[in-house]
Amino acid sequence: MSEIESAVLSALRDAGLPCTFAFRLAKAHGWTPSQVGSEATRLDVRISRCQLGLFGYDSFSQKGLVQRVAAVPGDVMVSLRAAEIDERISCAALWQIAEEHGLPRLA
Repeated sequence: MSEIESAVLSALRDAGLPCTFAFRLAKAHGWTPSQVGSEATRLDVRISRCQLGLFGYDSFSQKGLVQRVAAVPGDVMVSLRAAEIDERISCAALWQIAEEHGLPRLA
């Protein structure tokens, strides 16, 4: 098992890899977030607790987890639907959409 595979698998929470954990792994090991994301994809692991609030999470709870966003703005939803492939969307596409719409990182 490779170091990156082991790191991703050990960081799973409820069968998903929290977005902030993916960024922490990348920083701690000198990998790019894209490398961590690619490994998660290879392992068929979904990123969870999105820092943009789009897949749940826009305010911090007492445990420090980000909470699900109430509603995705219509113009953002149009961009998300345009970028999805087989009901999935890459983190790179999400970050690009966030930049285009001026959405900040939440965690």
